[in-house]
Amino acid sequence: MKINSAEIIISAVSKKQYPDDRLPEIALAGRSNVGKSSFINRMIQRKKLVRTSSKPGKTQTLNFYLINEGFYFVDVPGYGYAKISKSEREKWGKMMEEYFETREDLRAVVLLTDVRHPPTKDDLQMYHYLKHFDIPVIIIATKLDKVAKNQRPKHIKQTKNAFQLVEGDTIIPFSSETGEGKDAAWAVLREYLS
Repeated sequence: MKINSAEIIISAVSKKQYPDDRLPEIALAGRSNVGKSSFINRMIQRKKLVRTSSKPGKTQTLNFYLINEGFYFVDVPGYGYAKISKSEREKWGKMMEEYFETREDLRAVVLLTDVRHPPTKDDLQMYHYLKHFDIPVIIIATKLDKVAKNQRPKHIKQTKNAFQLVEGDTIIPFSSETGEGKDAAWAVLREYLS
């Protein structure tokens, strides 16, 4: 997909701040530091639209990025990061629940997971939570460039087996470094955006 424009519209903490232009939305979820920001930047061919951080837990709001004036990527706070307080975690949880459970413009969720490791309990919990609400999920197995080519099938299979995907959901191995998987990701996203 050719990206002509990409900009952040709002960092929202509640429903009343969400954009009301009824454009389709793709949310991005995943553990802190799994590479959500890098994924967005690679997908839209911008180096710095979404600031990446070596410090986990940086995203603390729902960040709505308008792409090509036609749809949104919505970056949600990362989960599984221990250094935030329990009350802060609960606040993020409520904010994310409100979004996932009420947003009619949400078409699918990109769930990012690190292909080098088996999906965490949090990853699986997030997947089952989304399925409970019948939200389509695209699993992006990030950091593919960090796995030797001959080891990749084993790692991808490990991810597939852990999730036990519902029919219609898919796994795409992806590298923000090399761009591998980008075209496959756009091909799947296009189906939800049309």
